[in-house]
Amino acid sequence: MNPLNNRFIFVAGLHRTGTSLIARIIGSHPQVSAISASPAPENEGCYLQGAIPHTALHGRPGHYATAPEEHYTESSAYNTLETKERLLTDWRSWFAPEKPWWIEKSPVNLTRMRLYQQLFPTSQFIVILRHPQVMAAALSKWVDTDPQELVRYALDAYDLMATDLAYLHSALVIRYEDLVADAGRVRRSLFAFLSLDDQPTGLKIMDGNRRYRVSADLDEELAARMQKWGYRAGGQCDPFEPICRHPLRDIREAVASATKSERFIKSEPSEQKEQKANIRQ
Repeated sequence: MNPLNNRFIFVAGLHRTGTSLIARIIGSHPQVSAISASPAPENEGCYLQGAIPHTALHGRPGHYATAPEEHYTESSAYNTLETKERLLTDWRSWFAPEKPWWIEKSPVNLTRMRLYQQLFPTSQFIVILRHPQVMAAALSKWVDTDPQELVRYALDAYDLMATDLAYLHSALVIRYEDLVADAGRVRRSLFAFLSLDDQPTGLKIMDGNRRYRVSADLDEELAARMQKWGYRAGGQCDPFEPICRHPLRDIREAVASATKSERFIKSEPSEQKEQKANIRQ
């Protein structure tokens, strides 16, 4: 891999927030190579490498994103040339060398962004958020944790991510709700962030939040904390501007231009405008 020709896109987010959907959208671009047909669940790269341990004790849904031992930063013991070379050796065969962008999607990337930036300085990061109550409802299929504790877990993870953003050169934070409300606009902002021409994906997308009913009765502290991300108790949303960090002003302005015609998002998400429906979260 020539670092001048190939760059990583790391997609990050909690489980059940739309990371796979984002990876499909970006991976559909002709200038992007994505992992496919791998033995890993959802083609997650964390399972396809041996540089950083990933066992049943790592990346546990509802746990990993706030576990101090899984928060890897510049001071991590894995911040070594050996780690970088092993990751490249293990991942390289899954990507097309002629494509400038290589996308790797794993939820655990949420707690590895600062380490990955050290290992791959030209990488860019895309984080997707989802309403904490809806995430908790979706995640309840996998874990037995109390729903309000899962909401707290999500908000703690979002706060830790916000702290990490200050250390990242190139990161974009979007919401699942804005994506399903207007996939075209979010797609344009994603490609603008990556300096790519816009390309329709052909993907059929629907609002997976409609599958869940969540209560408006929520701990006051949690309800107040959700407002930072434009979320209200009961699954409702307020407008939210994507957070874009990039060293080039032209890129920041291009992302803003892709989203400024209408503020994200209506209180009740509309049906997907790009196409009707079959990708669910």
